[in-house]
Amino acid sequence: MTGRELEYIAEAHAKGHLSGDGLFTKRCHAWLEQTTGTRRALLTHSCTAALEMSALLLDLEPGDEVIMPSFTFVSTANAFVLRGAVPVFVDIRADTLNLDENLIEAAITPRTRAICVVHYAGVGCEMDAIGAIAARHDLAVVEDAAQGILSTYRGKPLGAIGALGALSFHETKNVISGEGGALLVNDERFVERAEIIREKGTNRSQFFRGQVDKYTWVDIGSSYLPSEIIAAFLAAQLDDAGRITAERLAIWNDYHAALEPYEARGLLRRPIVPAHCTHNAHMYYVLLRDLETRTRFIAMLREVGVNPVFHYVPLHSAPAGRRYGRASGDLAITDRVSDSLVRLPLWLPSLDEPRVIAAIEAFFR
Repeated sequence: MTGRELEYIAEAHAKGHLSGDGLFTKRCHAWLEQTTGTRRALLTHSCTAALEMSALLLDLEPGDEVIMPSFTFVSTANAFVLRGAVPVFVDIRADTLNLDENLIEAAITPRTRAICVVHYAGVGCEMDAIGAIAARHDLAVVEDAAQGILSTYRGKPLGAIGALGALSFHETKNVISGEGGALLVNDERFVERAEIIREKGTNRSQFFRGQVDKYTWVDIGSSYLPSEIIAAFLAAQLDDAGRITAERLAIWNDYHAALEPYEARGLLRRPIVPAHCTHNAHMYYVLLRDLETRTRFIAMLREVGVNPVFHYVPLHSAPAGRRYGRASGDLAITDRVSDSLVRLPLWLPSLDEPRVIAAIEAFFR
C-alpha cells in the first residue's frame, strides 16, 4: 500500500457511492487517458474482462482466428475462445520473449481477424512491424498489456498503440487494486460501443451525460465495472505510480548488474530490453540452461528462504489449448523458454535483494 488507499476508500464510502463509475473511477479514467493518450479508458474488474470486451467489440464469430503467442496467461486465449474464435499460436522471439513478428504472416488465413500481442515483462513487442502486417491484411491489433503500465515502445505507452489495449491491476502487477483492469480504446470507432458493452449492453453512460432521456438495452454486454472501493484503492496507487516504478527499476538494475558475470560465463541469460523500449521493471527473470538446472536452482534457493518461481506453461501444449486452438509452425523457443525461465522476487517495499543475489552466487559456486 502506498499510504492513502484506506483514506480514499473511506472517502468513497462517505460519499455514499460504492457501485461503479463514481468519483474515483472517473479519476482513474482521467489518469489513464492523460498518461497513455488513449481516446477512452474504462476501468474493468480484471484485465480478463478488458480482453473479453475487446473480443466483443471485434464482433468475432465461431471459426474466426486470432493470432497470439502461446507463452502467455490463459486469459489471452480465453477471451477470444468464449466468442467461438480459434487462437492460433505463434512462436516468440528469443531475445524479448515477445510474439515473433516475422512469423505472423505465415499464420494468417482467410479466417484471421486479429493479432493479439502480449508485452512480456513490460517490454514492448515490435509494434511498427506488427501494425504494418495488420494494415496489409486488414486485421485489428489488440494489446494484452497486462504487465505494461508505464512502459513504452518508441515513446508510445503500451496498451495505447493498437486498436484496443488491456491493462491489469491484479495484486501481482506493479500498480494494483487486488483485482482490476482497464480497457484502453484507441480506435474512435469503438468508443461508444465499448461504453455500452461495459454497462450490460445499455446506453446508461449516455443517459448520465444527458444525451438520452432514459437508458435501455441496445446491444450485447455484461457487467464489467469494478466497485468504487476498488477504484478508490487504485486511485491511491496511480497517484504514486511513478515512485513505484522507480523503486522497482532500482531493484531490477541491482539484479542486472550483479548477474552480469554469470551471463558472461554462460551460466544464465539476463533479460534483453531493446534500446527503443522503456520498461517498468514488472519482473526480473533469468534463463537457465535447461529444466533440470532450473529445478535445482529453485529448490536450493527455497532452502535458504528465497522463493523464485517459473512462469507460463505454453498454451499450445495445455489440454484446452489443444482443444480450442492450433499451433502455427514450430514453437521450439516457447517450449525451451518455458523449461528454463525463472523469475526472481521483486516486490515493494522491502525486498532484500542482496540476500537473493547471495543465494544465486552460492548456487553457482
